[in-house]
Amino acid sequence: MIERLQKVISQAGIASRRHAEELISAGRVSVNGKIVTELGTKVDPGRDVVAVDNEPLLKEKKYYCLLYKPRGMVTTLSDPQGRRTVAALVADVPARLYPVGRLDYNTEGLLLLTNDGPLTNLLTHPSHNILKTYLAEVAGRVAEESLDKLRIGIKLSDGVTAPAKIKLMSYDHEKNTTKLELVISEGRNRQVRRMCEAIGHPVNKLKRVKLGFLTLEGLRRGRYRHLTTDEVKELKNLANPVDK
Repeated sequence: MIERLQKVISQAGIASRRHAEELISAGRVSVNGKIVTELGTKVDPGRDVVAVDNEPLLKEKKYYCLLYKPRGMVTTLSDPQGRRTVAALVADVPARLYPVGRLDYNTEGLLLLTNDGPLTNLLTHPSHNILKTYLAEVAGRVAEESLDKLRIGIKLSDGVTAPAKIKLMSYDHEKNTTKLELVISEGRNRQVRRMCEAIGHPVNKLKRVKLGFLTLEGLRRGRYRHLTTDEVKELKNLANPVDK
């Protein structure tokens, strides 16, 4: 995949993107043995040999982790408010992992973390329509007419949502709550919660149980597992529209 030279240097952990630009401008970076000083230069990190001060970049090992995120944690690497972050749950992985998308503080479930930047960009790009499945417990008894609004697409503050697949799972008379399964292709901020609020049934509990073909099967809350080679390959095929 073709990338900007400064981005390749940054992803290798050599320097920040800004510092990488300074290194290039100073004539300290070479591509395939030739000094490059133009900041717009693009390279293929899988084919081209990039060196800084004559030292070739070491290719960082890629990690792909599927985490069962608990409630009460933020999907960031650090938090200025001192709240627990998902980074603590993968602290034993010898790489800086980044979340693929987000689950809000009170939402639990499936979350991918990886140091594969290009794949993260593909998976989170809105045009690729990666399906995400949620189980929600909402307040009140939900009528099918209300669910039809979500199936068609409902207007939120940031525009009309794409049609969602909705299944009414059960209704609890004693608690006066309804359980729903929702499948969406978008990844807007707090989207499922806002969709349910828009039809008058705020979410009490929310859990993401599936992302594409990946599920939480075999995982306990707060634990993670590494994706298999075949899963990574299938995930890249799913995320890359060229391969579809």
